[in-house]
Formats: sequence, C-alpha cells, structure tokens
Amino acid sequence: MNIIVVGAGIAGLSTAWALTKRGHNVTLLEQGAIPNLLAASGDHHRIIRRAYAKGSGYGPLITEAYEAWDELWEDLGESHLDARGFLCISREEGDEAEQYLEGMRAGDFGVDFVEAVEAARRWPFLEPDTFRYAFFSKEGGALHCRRIASGMADWLRANGANVYEKSKVTAIHEEEGRVDLESGETLTADRIVVTAGAWVLKLFPQLGSDLTTYRTAVVYLRPPADLQTAWDSAPVVLDVGGNTDGYIIPPSGDGGLKFGSGLHKVETSDAEWNRDPVEGEGEAIRNLFAPPMARIAEYEVTDVVTCAYTFTKDERFTAAEFGKCLVVSACSGHGYKFGAAVGRRAADAVEGNGFEAFRHWLGGEI
Repeated sequence: MNIIVVGAGIAGLSTAWALTKRGHNVTLLEQGAIPNLLAASGDHHRIIRRAYAKGSGYGPLITEAYEAWDELWEDLGESHLDARGFLCISREEGDEAEQYLEGMRAGDFGVDFVEAVEAARRWPFLEPDTFRYAFFSKEGGALHCRRIASGMADWLRANGANVYEKSKVTAIHEEEGRVDLESGETLTADRIVVTAGAWVLKLFPQLGSDLTTYRTAVVYLRPPADLQTAWDSAPVVLDVGGNTDGYIIPPSGDGGLKFGSGLHKVETSDAEWNRDPVEGEGEAIRNLFAPPMARIAEYEVTDVVTCAYTFTKDERFTAAEFGKCLVVSACSGHGYKFGAAVGRRAADAVEGNGFEAFRHWLGGEI
C-alpha cells in the first residue's frame, strides 16, 4: 500500500518504521525539522518504567514496549536507552508513588523498598525528614529522544521511505485519502495515519470533545557541586510524592538534569501558544520539588523548555478512524515509552488487523 504518515514524533516515526519494514511505500510528513524541538517528543530524554497504578493495564504492556525498542535498536545498530532504573518517593498516604508501589507489587514486579533515612544516604539529594519511604526498580531508565528521532529518520531514508521535513499539512480529506500541504502540493495514498500530537485538533477539530491541549514546561538545572556525582549515577525519579506530580531525569545522553511537574501546565486551544519561557518560570518549577529535594534553592536554572501535550480525561491513548485515515493521539504525558510498540500496533491496524483491538490495546485493555 501507499501510506502517508503525518507527524514525525515518536508515534509517527515508529509507525513509518514498522510499515516500511513490512514492505509498504511510506511517505512521512513533518511540519518542522526532525527532531522537531517543539513536539512533545522533541526534548532530550524521557522516562521508561514499569510502574503504574494497580489495574491500569499499562504495567504489563511495558514488556511489549521493551521488545519493540530492542527490535528498533537492532535496526539502528545502537541502543538509545540508558537503563539506570527508576526511583519513587512517597510523602503522603495514598499519593501517586504509593499507588505505583501497589501496582508493582500486584504485578509481581520486583522493587527495592527503602526507608527514608537509608534512601537519603543512598541518594543524598533527598531530605529524609520530608518523606515516608522510597522504592527502586532496575527496570527503567531514560530514552534519548533526539538521538532516536535522528536515527529513525536516517533509517527510513536508507530503507526507501520518503521523509519530508518542513512540510506542513493544512488539510486531510479522509474519504479520498488526500493530504493538502501548505506549499500547495497535494498527495494521495491508500491509507493515512495522523500522529500529529498537540497539533491534531488543527486537522480534526471534531476530536475536541475528547482531547485537551496544555502548554507546559520543564527546567534544566545545575545541582550544587557536591551533589553532582550523586545525580550522575542516580536513577530516574518517576515521582516525588505528595501532589507535586513531579519527575526528574538525571544527566543522560545529551540532556542535563531535568525537573518537570504536572502542576505546571496551562490549558490552551493552540499548540503554539506562548512557547517562549517567561521570567522566573524555571525557578517556579524547581521550587515545586522542595520537599523532598534538599537545598533546592542552590540548584541553578540553565534552561527552560516548553512543550504542548494533548490529554484525554482518563490520561490514556486514544485512536479514531475517519474514512481512509487512522488518527492516533493523546499520549497524555506517559506515552513515549510505548512509542516503538505503538508504531507496530498501528501498522497492524493499517493492514486491517483490527482497529478495535488496536484501540483496546492503547487503552491498556489486555
């Protein structure tokens, strides 16, 4: 089949990769460069981990995610996973970290439970009197997004796919299988897959009842000099407990120490709204992390990176079919880790192997 993929974030790149491997004629269209630094998957690194709340369905799917990444590493000839494990910190009874612990135990996924004093000894950037306990799992780490995107784009070109950067799609005619570009060019295909992230509502505004777009930001920090070594060897921090909805990725690959929080997001109708950092934004994000981080004021802001995400109400993936078009959207902030697996599953759906099965898989319903 002739297949057009719109959007070269991780879902689009992975779908194009899977379809190209299966012998289809694939055209990948990206409105910016690859990697697109404005895209949800355009930053230096993202977390992969097994932990989810009990009953979510996503914990077991990480096995398939790892299998898909391993297939990709083999094709690229190198791995872009820093498998340093992950850490969760619980500050309040029933907080997200505790829910993750319950999910790990329910799935019989091994964890190292660590009392607060011992956790602060092992990871001295923690303040022991501010949290209840921590737990660690070896099964997790950081994926190097920009390296992955560049490597996948090179692989696609080398294997016969048509990869077009700075080729913005302005309209999709789903019944006809036609795509209009800002340049005035029109392309047609047997099937179209749209993986446009936060820009999907510009192409399919009817999904506005299911998807909400948010503008958010992360901050890169330089820690106190005496804590640099601890951070260099630290696991990723999946959750810092309480209501902070905070995560931390230590220096890894080309990226420095990164802090991000779900509290720092603003609903918007435009994925391109207010993408420049504002004064004091980095410090505001940083300060959300005390507690449980010790000496937070000593961390120097080195960069602030903005991003746009689409969210569903239940923070799961979603998919829709319109004529010859398959739309895959709403990573809701946790989807990067499943990227390669999403691409393989999307390829199954395009080949007629069950849209409903694909939709259920995206929802963690296995």
